[in-house]
Amino acid sequence: MPIEPPPSLWGLAEVARDLSRLDPTDDLVAIGADLEPGTLLAAYRCGLFPMPSGEEGDQPMWFLPVRRGVLPLDELKVSRSLRRSARTMEIRVDTAFDEVIAACGDPSRPHAWIDSDIVTAYTALHRMGWAHSVEAWRDGELVGGLYGIAVGGLFAGESMFHRATDASKVALWGLVEMMRDEYADRRVLDVQWSTDHLASLGVVEVSRGDYAEMLADAAELPLPAAFDDTVAGERRTG
Repeated sequence: MPIEPPPSLWGLAEVARDLSRLDPTDDLVAIGADLEPGTLLAAYRCGLFPMPSGEEGDQPMWFLPVRRGVLPLDELKVSRSLRRSARTMEIRVDTAFDEVIAACGDPSRPHAWIDSDIVTAYTALHRMGWAHSVEAWRDGELVGGLYGIAVGGLFAGESMFHRATDASKVALWGLVEMMRDEYADRRVLDVQWSTDHLASLGVVEVSRGDYAEMLADAAELPLPAAFDDTVAGERRTG
């Protein structure tokens, strides 16, 4: 089981306690606090997630999107070309977390936002069993993947990358399959914001209120088997 960190010194949960007090037009709901493991987990458990401000060492910004992007597990759109690509790849879990987050944070990528503070924070959560990588491998080479936070029935996806056609989509498909168990209709695969690309894969938008209800229900669930009672670096599925 994941290691529970010391509790946060910050009251981020208070931000989301009364959604009616939040600006219905602004996704940004707080600035400050820290990126300690306890703070991050408290944030995800109430629907918030951090983004760096853009300046190294500055206080993190906390978002609770007005329209939240989620992927219903039975709505993932799998094309024929994606199925062909998947047949050439192997899905692994947590065998290369450091490489995955480094690839996601490559500063040469368009709209790169993952800085060293984010890498340090999520690597710490990985070591404690909360942050996970889902990886696509081909012929012994890491060709794509994603990482995120698993808390109960929630998987909060943070970023993905690919070095081969469809590799990030194959990793996403692998994640969906890991979450498709007897609790699949209550699990939440959160992608933060929807984009045209994500919408083409089946991502939909839900309101803050609906997301809060989904999150509360998902919090009661056990972790998917792929993320539970396994040793980092030895987990594999697919």
